[in-house]
Amino acid sequence: MMEPLLTPIAALLVACLFSSIIMVSSLGINYGQIANNLPLPENVVPLVKSIGATRIKLYDADPHVLKAFANTGVEFIVSLGNEYLANMKDPSKAQSWVKTNVQAYLPATKITCIAVGNEVLTFNDTTLTDNLLPAMQSVHTALVNLKLDKLVTVTTAHSLAILQTSYPPSAGVFRRDLVTCVTQIVDFHCKTGSPFLINAYPYFAYKGNPKQVSLDFVLFQPNSGIVDPESNLRYDNMLFAQIDAVHSALASIGYKNVCVQISETGWPSKGDADEAGATPENARKYNCNLMKLISQKKGTPMKPNSDLNIYVFALFNENLKPGPSSERNYGLFKPDGSQAYPLGVPAISAVSNNSSSGGSGSGTGTTPSASLPPASSSSGYLAITSDSVSILAPFFRFFPFFIYYVFIIIVLLKGE
Repeated sequence: MMEPLLTPIAALLVACLFSSIIMVSSLGINYGQIANNLPLPENVVPLVKSIGATRIKLYDADPHVLKAFANTGVEFIVSLGNEYLANMKDPSKAQSWVKTNVQAYLPATKITCIAVGNEVLTFNDTTLTDNLLPAMQSVHTALVNLKLDKLVTVTTAHSLAILQTSYPPSAGVFRRDLVTCVTQIVDFHCKTGSPFLINAYPYFAYKGNPKQVSLDFVLFQPNSGIVDPESNLRYDNMLFAQIDAVHSALASIGYKNVCVQISETGWPSKGDADEAGATPENARKYNCNLMKLISQKKGTPMKPNSDLNIYVFALFNENLKPGPSSERNYGLFKPDGSQAYPLGVPAISAVSNNSSSGGSGSGTGTTPSASLPPASSSSGYLAITSDSVSILAPFFRFFPFFIYYVFIIIVLLKGE
């Protein structure tokens, strides 16, 4: 009789090892710095690495951050604040900014995108709106002149408030007064190969009407879902419905194949008395369920084969952000590096209270920083999961060694 390849013990061991392996897609993380107690950027590097992040989105081009992340492989989206749009219309000023804040850090720091302005169109400021596309064009021209346009793209982030209608998803259309401007911006994206960024927060929908909006529907929990009466597509979470409303709005102006990325989404772990649902448990469910969903590499019902490029807001709680309490409690981590709520990732300490106060801007789009310097960080990818799924991005760097040691274990057990 042929000797079995594995003893029962070895077979059980290998089965347990491999059944626990779940590939976790990397996700974006927003690294805001409106605070006076955050760790120095060099102390943030191991924290970012510990959660398997490979991309960071910043709200400026902070040189300290860009230097700290040199040679780490982490990709960045750097940003230009709304207050710099008028200056960026000047090609010479745009080229000077790109030289100082992008070219100077390449290739050691992987800057892959520049976000020009944040939620400009929903401020209803005609001067800002009129300056947005010319600023984007000037920055792109600077990249072309410096032969960086194949490495770095140019975009801008929008609030969902640019939509006139968002429900049902198939009825999504842009505000009538913004259609011309949005069309010109989307045309720019198509010509330059850059993504259309949207900030989407199901939390705001729940906060505004907690008696009517299903908490399970916004937290990716099991629920009966909704069916779009026009498309007959079923949605079991609000974020996907919001994303597909954007897809419908883009199709309505003649663009069906634009790359849509979610530049901000998240859930606060604390809020004021009138901020329904802002609790650590709900924040944990939202972010951990979202990570688990993305790890399954599922697209939205309307775009099932499209990758979901999502940037979670945010890396840290930021104690100097204005507005309601929730604005200061979107972080996955506290300034000392401890988790704001259980994330299913190993704890790591980070030295705090050493960063400059009121640093780079960040936010859920409610209040842009007024003192934003013309420098920033970029596009962060994060890998966290729900309770039943591990953070495995750092693990897979050592996967070949893992296979080797499994083989050794098998040989040893086989010899027993």
